[in-house]
Amino acid sequence: GLSWITILRKRDNFRAAFDGFDPVKIARYDAHKITRLMADEGIVRNRLKIEAAVTSAQAYLEIPDFSAYLWNFLDGTPVQNRFRSIKDVPAQTPLAEAMSKDLKKRGFRFVGPTIVYAFMQACGLVNDHLVDCHRHADVKKLARR
Repeated sequence: GLSWITILRKRDNFRAAFDGFDPVKIARYDAHKITRLMADEGIVRNRLKIEAAVTSAQAYLEIPDFSAYLWNFLDGTPVQNRFRSIKDVPAQTPLAEAMSKDLKKRGFRFVGPTIVYAFMQACGLVNDHLVDCHRHADVKKLARR
């Protein structure tokens, strides 16, 4: 329900509150730490999402090579889309649905196909820059390395 800009504006607060996003530390959070996070006005204080961060960190640590795990969904090659209009860019795809389903099976929470697709875009698994965007060709070249 929150906009991306709301979350982005709180990223420094999240980074501080969640120990620099260190999954080893987050996986060990207990009820006391969760209570402290619930009192932190600098972050989004949703108990279910905070608890999900803990269980997702634990699930992440169970995957020996998370990068390889992700790239296996794409056979090691980023998806190179050629969208001409922002309205053509999907909110989710069958690939994101498959990844979401597998992540949930492994214990991750709050990883629906829309958030997973946004993650795929942010991590370079998918190039959704519009073809007339000055970054499209540069990002496409990165995939060849």
